Parts: sequence; structure tokens; C-alpha cells
Amino acid sequence: MLSVEDVARLLSAPNPETAAGLRDRALLEFLYSTGARVSEAVGLDIDDLATIDAEGFVRLLGKGNKERLVPVGTYARKALEIYLVRVRPEFITKGTGTPAVFLNSRGRRLSRQSAWTILRNAAERAQLTEVAEISPHMLRHSFATHLLSGGADVRVVQELLGHASVTTTQLYTHITVDSLREVYMSSHPRAISG
Repeated sequence: MLSVEDVARLLSAPNPETAAGLRDRALLEFLYSTGARVSEAVGLDIDDLATIDAEGFVRLLGKGNKERLVPVGTYARKALEIYLVRVRPEFITKGTGTPAVFLNSRGRRLSRQSAWTILRNAAERAQLTEVAEISPHMLRHSFATHLLSGGADVRVVQELLGHASVTTTQLYTHITVDSLREVYMSSHPRAISG
């Protein structure tokens, strides 16, 4: 798992002076903001973004073709807006007119492997020590853990991740004993003697 500080360094690593850098930042911000699987992000079509403008949510198609609505944070929305306005039109002219949100420089849908490469390159630029271990799943794991550490209910995180079972979410997030103790001590009426 990445710390909040490591994630911030990772997300600011792509070069905002290049088209690819703006795309990369939008992709990374989107992955962390939504907790999307990499396949969900690269499978995203322009029509799936229609709800972001009105409500701040995006429709994701997960495992087993299960659809869920997930909020998109302001940093990710801003990065997406910049990418969609300044970069995607340039990339789309080189391709066949795919409806994909995230495109490669040839105007085709970004592949899962390319998304991995983008993440690894950003980790290297951010000088994160565990570059070899960084994966889109680690970013998803960090999303969930940071929400839980911030006080989010495990069932809400379960819904955001698209897990069928809360057990999967609990195993996936690794809540620390210290944070459990802290929540217990501050929440249970008889945890501390008066």
C-alpha cells in the first residue's frame, strides 16, 4: 500500500507539459479517485462520463458486467477535463474514432499493459522505493485503505470497490490494529472508565 504522501507524489509525477503526461495524470487521478480496476478505467467510454458533469459520479462496468456508480473527486475531474479538452482531440485524429476515454498516441484505446507502464513510469519519476511492486491494484488498495483510515464505513467502501462480499473488502484493506483500537476507544460508550 502507498501512503497518502506517496500517492500525492505519484499523481504529480507525469509531465504536464506533454500530451502523454496530461493523459497519464488524468488516468492516475481517475484510478485513485474512484478505486477503479485498471480494466474498468481503460474500458471507459466517453458516454460513461456523461454523469460526471451533472452529479460527479461515473458509471463503471466491473466484474461479471456489474454496473456501479462511483463519485469522482475534484482533482480527477479537473485532470480529466484538461485531458479531454487539450489532448484527446489530438490523439483521436490519429485513430479510427474509438469511443474510449483513455487513448494512446495512435488514437486507439489504451491497453491494460500501457496503463501499467504509465503507473510504473510515474512511480519511477516520483522516486518511490517500491517501484517494482507498484501496480494499479496497489493504487486501488491505497484508495480503499485511505478511505477506511479516514473514517469511511466498510460497507460504503465495499460498494465503491464493487465487491460482492464485505469479507473481500475487509481482507483487501488491512485495517491496522491501532486504527481499530482508536475507533473503538473513541466510539464505544464503555471503552474508557469515567
